[in-house]
Amino acid sequence: MTNQPIAPLALFAIDSLLSEEERAIRDVVRGFVDTKIRPSIADWFETGTIPARELALELGALGVLGMHLEGYGCAGTSAVAYGLACTELEAGDSGIRSLVSVQGSLAMYAIHAFGSEEHKDAWLPRMAKGEAIGCFGLTEADFGSNPSGMRTAASKDGADWVLNGSKMWITNGNVADVAVVWAQTEDGIRGFVVPTDTPGFQANEIKRKMSLRASVTSELVFTDMRLPHSAMLPGVRGLKGPLSCLNEARFGIVFGTMGAARDCLETAISYAIDREQFDKPIAAYQLTQKKFADMELELGKGMLLALHLGRLKDQHALSPEQISLGKLNNAREALDIARECRSILGGNGITLEYPVIRHMNNLESVFTYEGTNEMHTLVIGQALTGIAAYR
Repeated sequence: MTNQPIAPLALFAIDSLLSEEERAIRDVVRGFVDTKIRPSIADWFETGTIPARELALELGALGVLGMHLEGYGCAGTSAVAYGLACTELEAGDSGIRSLVSVQGSLAMYAIHAFGSEEHKDAWLPRMAKGEAIGCFGLTEADFGSNPSGMRTAASKDGADWVLNGSKMWITNGNVADVAVVWAQTEDGIRGFVVPTDTPGFQANEIKRKMSLRASVTSELVFTDMRLPHSAMLPGVRGLKGPLSCLNEARFGIVFGTMGAARDCLETAISYAIDREQFDKPIAAYQLTQKKFADMELELGKGMLLALHLGRLKDQHALSPEQISLGKLNNAREALDIARECRSILGGNGITLEYPVIRHMNNLESVFTYEGTNEMHTLVIGQALTGIAAYR
């Protein structure tokens, strides 16, 4: 007996949980990805290049840069609408979602939440339009999961600050017009708004990546970089600042990873229906159908978790520990789904003729960045036991 196949997530009736506006925003972003990203993304991934400035302008015109922020040219959408946009962007490629996430949830959010009015007026409207690109300098080569140990330091020299140090794995670094840089000071960790044409600022693009190839990744180096006192973000002191920004970005990952997983599953189902072995489609074999059923379950549960966390965020009731739940589960399950889908495609699964190996490689990075699998496990463990097990 053969029935008409239905799309992944249809069994969960996800659309019934969304408002008309949320569905409309999702569909607009999906259309953008179909027309602007999918035709070129395999080539960008293969060559390790991306037209970042052109894309930033197009994404700005689409309205997704800082879309969940209020004022200063930002759209002011709900958290759920932003999450759904991340789902569609990452269904295209994790690198595209990363560009949007770093711009809006890290660089723009830091300026919006902690910057002076001068910072906000100077940067946010241009960043929302994609006319200026931002990056976020927190991670260092020796300090990823433990940012409190950062060596980048800012010292006072008269009315100015002088920064020395470096940052590693910085998305958008080589194309950024402005960097939000976190540094040790005598007053604790502070953030600085740094135009990238400042003398002493250098960005070195990281090459030979096997993941997130359609994304600009850089090392930032600061050598006696002099900044005016007004460059400091006045609204926050200590790790609370960068960690709150990271929670914004992690929220986007909770949704985004489900987009990559969905694209893999859709591809694998379509392939299995068309691909014949031993005189019938491989989709007709019980082992293959079990794989699809298991992946549909994890995809649907992950999407329901994302929506639940989005509703909590819109009610201002979402905790960092809950974001860790979402990031841990959805990044892990998306990677598992991508790997399983790769196996269904067999030898064809390793080529860029299909998106699965690209998603799989990208998700290896997503699994690690914005808090590793291990760190989010320990955050949840501490929430359940009251005992911190980081050391």
